[in-house]
Amino acid sequence: MQVEREIVVPESPDEVWEALTEPERLEEWFATEAELDARPGGEGVFRWGNGEERRAVVREAEEPERLVLDWDDGGEVVLELDEVEGGTRLRIVESSPDFGPALELRALAWTAAVA
Repeated sequence: MQVEREIVVPESPDEVWEALTEPERLEEWFATEAELDARPGGEGVFRWGNGEERRAVVREAEEPERLVLDWDDGGEVVLELDEVEGGTRLRIVESSPDFGPALELRALAWTAAVA
């Protein structure tokens, strides 16, 4: 199953890239604790206050245009950034072998992240 979201953020692609790849910035909006090595082959660990933990491997990182993470559950998230008038268009496509409300909420979190 796949969930897609798109939003225009009134920030530069570099600023949006930072919010998506720097652990300190990820902890502001996405996870309680975040570790991310945002280069191909780099690993990420995301932890939430409820005890949930997700791990990922960076498949692609083309700063500041595209980031692809492969989740440990077999899913993936593709984040694409395009400079547009007034800011950056952020397109998120997340897929998972097991669709559920959590996938939809994560996709919403990605798009709300830098809004």
